[in-house]
Amino acid sequence: MRIAVIDYDKCQPKKCNLLCLNYCPGPRMNEETIIIDEETKKPIISEALCSGCGICVHKCPYKAISIVNLPEELSKPIHQYGPNTFRLYRLPMPKEEKVLGLIGQNGVGKTSAIRILSGELYPNIGDYESSERKNLISYFRGTELQGYFEKIESKNIKSSLKPQYVDKLSKVAKGNTGELLEKVDERGVSKELINELDLKDALDKDISVLSGGELQRVAVIASMSKDADIYFLDEPTSYLDIKQRLNVAKSIRKLAEQKTVVVIEHDLAILDYLSDYIHILYGQPGVYGIVSTPVGVRIGINMYLDGYIKEDNVRFRDESIKFYQKEEKSLIAKEALLDYPEFEKSYDSFSLKTEGGELNKGEIIGILGPNATGKSTFIKILAGVLEPDNGEKFETELKISYKPQYIKRDYDGTVRNLLSEVAKGKFHTNIYKTEILKPLEIDPILENSVSELSGGELQRVAIAACLSRDADLYLFDEPSAYLDIEQRLNFSKVLRRFIGEKEIMAVVVEHDLVSLDYTSDKAIVFSGRPSVLGNASPPLQLRQGMNRFLKEIGITFRREPGSGRPRSNKLDSQKDQEQKKSGEYYYFKT
Repeated sequence: MRIAVIDYDKCQPKKCNLLCLNYCPGPRMNEETIIIDEETKKPIISEALCSGCGICVHKCPYKAISIVNLPEELSKPIHQYGPNTFRLYRLPMPKEEKVLGLIGQNGVGKTSAIRILSGELYPNIGDYESSERKNLISYFRGTELQGYFEKIESKNIKSSLKPQYVDKLSKVAKGNTGELLEKVDERGVSKELINELDLKDALDKDISVLSGGELQRVAVIASMSKDADIYFLDEPTSYLDIKQRLNVAKSIRKLAEQKTVVVIEHDLAILDYLSDYIHILYGQPGVYGIVSTPVGVRIGINMYLDGYIKEDNVRFRDESIKFYQKEEKSLIAKEALLDYPEFEKSYDSFSLKTEGGELNKGEIIGILGPNATGKSTFIKILAGVLEPDNGEKFETELKISYKPQYIKRDYDGTVRNLLSEVAKGKFHTNIYKTEILKPLEIDPILENSVSELSGGELQRVAIAACLSRDADLYLFDEPSAYLDIEQRLNFSKVLRRFIGEKEIMAVVVEHDLVSLDYTSDKAIVFSGRPSVLGNASPPLQLRQGMNRFLKEIGITFRREPGSGRPRSNKLDSQKDQEQKKSGEYYYFKT
């Protein structure tokens, strides 16, 4: 079966003079394969007539067209948004008093799936032209989903949905944060959740002035306070630091003791910690998505890292991802490229104190710690953007390239314009395309305007721009924000290869423990009281730094045999108790 999908946000028929139509061999037959919609003036491809020659795909200068062959058993999608648009195949299956985790790239239908299961989106079974509601009970007869949709149709199931984009919350909700949470509390649990998620300091604020992390916790509390049978939480840990993420995960586990929960999550450590089982969603982002059969969380995450789904006999990634041991490597003496002194930096209500340290050739230093303890301030001082209070502006002969936490959209031009200006002659080389453009998925958005990029696209462009500069030290502040699991691991692989081959240095602020483990050789640990006092350790061996941090937040990690990935132990499990007793919060060997 062949499907054709056009990204109409990218399609620019007036600029390209409809190259797809001009080059398509279809018009030479009795019927045209591509026609122009009279209202939108944009192309529509007849999937019944399309031969899959691929000419239109290669001729389109905006990479807006995709033509894909799918197995015949996937002939009918669960939902399709319109002609030549994204379609979703199969659905996840929630189970009572369990946490179902959904894992997969952005754009393969995770949010669409939970919108369908929550009753917000009624699936059309591929018949997007008809407004008639389908008989879902008959369609799913003989499957576990039959009973689920019987409850939806009879309104015997009530759901609560936490949306993905919490930054829009302040546009739909107005007023005092504490009063808002009290108003939506149907279960009488908001005060308990406020304490568990440490949101007391935000209760007296107007919701319009809350930070991203505060808005996220407000959205989680509001969703979990509703009296529902099933709870859908779409990316509940974005904007949160590691401790806050674990607090949210603990609250979700507690909720699942009585309720059914479905969670979309890109942090593998958190997904592993809170899920009972998972579905993998795979496909081609923006084109189609397929939901795998349910699997245990350990098997499912290992399957995702391997890139192969045995039940469907599908390989969705060319390379499997392995976590290698870095303890012995990091103990080998290396050439120091930068010694920085201890320094302090104070604001009206916050002060940062750091210990001096040494950055060595070929090393990547991960920075971890709570939000508002000075991590970004530390990076800005290394970058020369800020001056410490107890000394001159940080100066070095080394060339430094810096990607800030918050990225501006004030560049007037395309992604191609921006990167060609930064990379100069390197931009047109095969090495640049292989090392940066392809793995960071920049090729499909080269012609897009920088000012119109999504959060994830802008993040990847900012990373590419940082790596495009010739430097001795690369500084990245929260590079995984807005990125899905695949993109986070792609960045980690790009950076490890980049730093290793050139024997230079990098410092990365990161809240995703799995990404940090995959990327880093050493760790700088921040501690203190958020928004009041921050303390930074010197660069520590990764095992030492992770042990110090995890002991503070009371969670342990073991290693998964085979892939070597760090796995969080369930709180108070036998393994958790054993490691805490031995003082080994971050088990290094598989």
